Amino acid sequence: MFGSIFYNFWAAIIGFSIYFFSTLSNSQMPLNSLAGSFIAAAVSFVLMYGIRLFLGYVLYTPDEDLFSSLNKENEQLREQFANRGSGEAASESGGITSTMEFTDESSEEIAKVIQTMMRQDESIKS
Repeated sequence: MFGSIFYNFWAAIIGFSIYFFSTLSNSQMPLNSLAGSFIAAAVSFVLMYGIRLFLGYVLYTPDEDLFSSLNKENEQLREQFANRGSGEAASESGGITSTMEFTDESSEEIAKVIQTMMRQDESIKS
C-alpha cells in the first residue's frame, strides 16, 4: 500500500472542509452542516484506502531477487539453444559429424557381437 495513514487523515480533513464550507451558507442549522461534514470526512477517509491501494499496485516495483531464478533458467535455455544452433551449423558445413559413443561396452565386444550376428545370418541363408 502506498503512503501512510496520514494520507487518510489529510483526505478526511479536506473532505470535511469542502463539505462544511459548501453547505455553511445554505443550511439553517449548523448541526446539519457539521453532521454532513463528519460523514464526508469518514467517507473520504475510507476512500483514501482504496486510492492508496491502487497507487501501491500501479507504482509497485518487484525486487531483483524475485527474478533471479528465472534469469538463471533463461541463461541455461540460451546456452542450450546456442549449442544446438552451433551444432546444427557445424554439421551442415561438414565439420563435425555425430558419432554414437558406447560407454558400457568396448569396441572389441561390439565387434564380436557383429561377427556372431553375421555368422547366424550366413547359417540362415545356407
